Amino acid sequence: MAITIEAIYENGILKLERPLPLKEHEIVQVTVVQLPSLAEQCYGMMGWTGDDSTLERVALDPELDPQESA
Repeated sequence: MAITIEAIYENGILKLERPLPLKEHEIVQVTVVQLPSLAEQCYGMMGWTGDDSTLERVALDPELDPQESA
């Protein structure tokens, strides 16, 4: 059986978004795949010519949110 679940890595611990349907002491194999950020996913779709870290900083900056300037 394979289960795919998202988790957040905080302070050296993976925190799962929900409990797993496993029995206590069941042995499992874990594969960790780092998901791309939202900026990395959208990077080529908008003609951005800068680097992805700058795009992510601009996209997530609350001072640059168009809804805040209205």
